[in-house]
Amino acid sequence: MSYEAIAILMFTSMLLMLLTGQRVFGAIGFVSAAAALLLYGNGAVEMPFNAAFKLFNWYPLLTLPLFIYMGYILSESGIADDLYQMFHVWFGGLRGGLAVGTIALMVVISAMNGLSVAGMAIGATIALPEMLRRGYDKIMITGVVQAGSSLGILVPPSVVLVLYGMIARQPVGKLWLAGAIPGLMMASMFIIYIIIRCKIQPKLAPVVSKEERDMPMREKLKLLRAGIIPFAIFFFMTGLFIMGITSLVESSAVGATAATVAALAKRRLNKKVMEETLRKTLGISCMFMWIILAALCFGAVFDGLGAARAIESLFITKWNLTPWEVLIMMQLSYLVMGMFLDDTAMLVIVAPLYVPLVKMLGFDPVWYGVLYTITCQIAYMTPPFGYNLFLMRAMAPAEISLIDIYRSIIPFVLVMTLALIIVMTFPQIALWLPEYVYAR
Repeated sequence: MSYEAIAILMFTSMLLMLLTGQRVFGAIGFVSAAAALLLYGNGAVEMPFNAAFKLFNWYPLLTLPLFIYMGYILSESGIADDLYQMFHVWFGGLRGGLAVGTIALMVVISAMNGLSVAGMAIGATIALPEMLRRGYDKIMITGVVQAGSSLGILVPPSVVLVLYGMIARQPVGKLWLAGAIPGLMMASMFIIYIIIRCKIQPKLAPVVSKEERDMPMREKLKLLRAGIIPFAIFFFMTGLFIMGITSLVESSAVGATAATVAALAKRRLNKKVMEETLRKTLGISCMFMWIILAALCFGAVFDGLGAARAIESLFITKWNLTPWEVLIMMQLSYLVMGMFLDDTAMLVIVAPLYVPLVKMLGFDPVWYGVLYTITCQIAYMTPPFGYNLFLMRAMAPAEISLIDIYRSIIPFVLVMTLALIIVMTFPQIALWLPEYVYAR
């Protein structure tokens, strides 16, 4: 059997196992181990050990549990709830202001957690019922929460970019800085769309009553204190890193410590909050570590087969595609896979093929990491099986149907596609900040 046939067999076997509902790391790890033993014999047992030691020797991996912990302690202690109350009062006078405030809230939650799940949970349980109660259009605000929560995998500290950095062997610090401006740009595009649409269709978003907004400026300023803690933690943490005072791992430790002190200062750090935070942090961290371990094993077998060279030969030599046409095909393949798989599964399946190919084509792998992440955001919200669609269905109130959820994402997917095209056309949007910081 040729190496190309073996690579295709591995790829299809893994997809079949994933479609049976097996856990991502189990499916990928099993296919990797089976292929290694069949190809290399008993010597293949060394591969998982080498992958494990490579994983545990990767110093930036320490950022993963620390940032996840930071996000959960702020969420479980109710600091995120205070934030929404602040946005509610300050943006309530603007038509569509609560939807705008929800996007702003999602950006802050993303900067605290790095996962889309946390933003979705807070948006669906706090923001969505509040906007429904005030007469907002259910389809529009369902899309707002889904689109806003997707920012969690792009705005630093993105856990998905940590995973990409490990598999693509790229500096996580550069990847996070590369995701910052595109993430804020996309959030701004969401806000502009909401404001314009609410101006054209005022019935979609009534203004919060004057009685609720008519409070003394002193009280309004007091509400701003709710935003001081998360913003202070984020800017203190990233500021120290950008100025070169702390390393990436030290910055994550600063953030985790500051979040714990903030919860303690607000007298919300009790046994229940700490138990829930640690349980969720451990669960998410272990899941990602197993996935990275399986990905490294799978990548080692694929590298040995020369699969990346075979794909390059197929695209460029046989099909005579230009580098940009190859790049577009790769992005389209992510969109198709995203209809059925989550972001980690997609990355682990194709990264061993695509990342070497991106380098061979002369593209910047840091820039490509941002493109991959934006494409994942779009895929998250693409029917029939987009991850965010079913997450929203599980958390949304009963009056929001699955059809409503599907309809809600259409304009936001178009906005995200426009953002992807902009970043593809102007790579410096993603590359300027990491180049500036690392040049210093």
